[in-house]
Amino acid sequence: MISDLAGLGVVLDGAVLLGELHAALTRYVILPSPEAADAVTAWVAATHAQPAWEHATRLVIKSPEKRCGKSRLLDVAEATCHDPLITVNISPARLVRSVGGDPPTILLDEADAVFGRRAAESHEDLRGILNAVHQRNRPYLRWDASARRGEDCPTFAMAALAGIGDMPDTIEDRAAIISMRRRAPGESVAPFRTRRDAPPLNDLRDRLCTWVRSRLDRLIHATPDMPVEDRAADTWEPLCAIADAAGGDWPARIRTATLVLSAAAGEADIEASLGVRLLADIRAIFDGPFLASAELVSRLHKIDDAPWADFDLTTRRLAARLRGYGIKAGHNSAKTARGYRAGDFADAFARYLASGPVPASESDADQGEYTDAYQATDDPDRPAGNERPSVSVGQNGFTDAGTLPDATVPAAVPDDPFAKAIGELQRSFGAVTLSGEEYS
Repeated sequence: MISDLAGLGVVLDGAVLLGELHAALTRYVILPSPEAADAVTAWVAATHAQPAWEHATRLVIKSPEKRCGKSRLLDVAEATCHDPLITVNISPARLVRSVGGDPPTILLDEADAVFGRRAAESHEDLRGILNAVHQRNRPYLRWDASARRGEDCPTFAMAALAGIGDMPDTIEDRAAIISMRRRAPGESVAPFRTRRDAPPLNDLRDRLCTWVRSRLDRLIHATPDMPVEDRAADTWEPLCAIADAAGGDWPARIRTATLVLSAAAGEADIEASLGVRLLADIRAIFDGPFLASAELVSRLHKIDDAPWADFDLTTRRLAARLRGYGIKAGHNSAKTARGYRAGDFADAFARYLASGPVPASESDADQGEYTDAYQATDDPDRPAGNERPSVSVGQNGFTDAGTLPDATVPAAVPDDPFAKAIGELQRSFGAVTLSGEEYS
């Protein structure tokens, strides 16, 4: 736990160093919980021992809105972590050529601009590499045309990604997730100025690095007791190993953080899966062209073994759950009831559910514009809740039977908005996979 600084007789205590780092982080940033602050502290320390780890823990820093402290947290991490490579975008070629045997710490800010709805398809290679950096021996293979030979580029590196909204599931599944929020009234932080505040943080970084590197051989062989299993254990093992090396109350604190943040991530997965369950239940009970919101909620409550009654699902909560899929309530043709039309669900059913019965629809007279008090505005600064199908939770497997090529598309009933929506999707994408797994 204690070591000398470069042979100069300066004694370094791991628990004290982690305490200093924790104080620096919480001086400039309001973290969402004590466990989150402890986790970020251990993550920064673990970046200095990357040659020792079998898995490179990722840190996902996300928030529902801007101005929640994500970039400021990256500023402090940049000043204290090992060899930071900070960027708001990076090409796959540049990324893999930056990684070596003692890799840098990748800090990607504005990650929602890379993985958001509009940009995700053009960054599939980058997402694949960021998935690979979590584990050793997953090289990026390319052909060097000028040298006429193959090139094996290592990808293993610890990374922190900050952005608004959720990251792709394959990213979050291999990460410690810090869900930031705006400061409440009465909460305050010290202003951060790089010229003034970075030098003392850099000094702390150097002392932390010296202490960690003096224990590198032991950390390579460390097998800490883990309170979680499987991929979660892979993700949190470096942080627990650092905590054990530091001693004091850090081993207990980091294991508490492991349990708390892993449980929160699991609850988020369940919530995402519930969205798909909700769509499936609605499709099963939607038997007409229009269904009033209150009646739809009542029918959902009556489904055996469904969670909706336990969740006290109301019309307002139903609207909140559906808006992430682009579904909003409107009025019937007579303007006497507020609810949902069959065609409102066409896109979501096609993307997230396997093929099934198609509900009937109202006449074209009812297809005019309408508004919904619960529908969020189209804010380009944050990604929509209905992320790309390839990273959605709870999707069914792809089958050939789920694909309707143009030649086999059933003729649309003239007044059927669901069929019209399917036709529009087919004209846009060529063919629509009703299982929601992929497009061609």
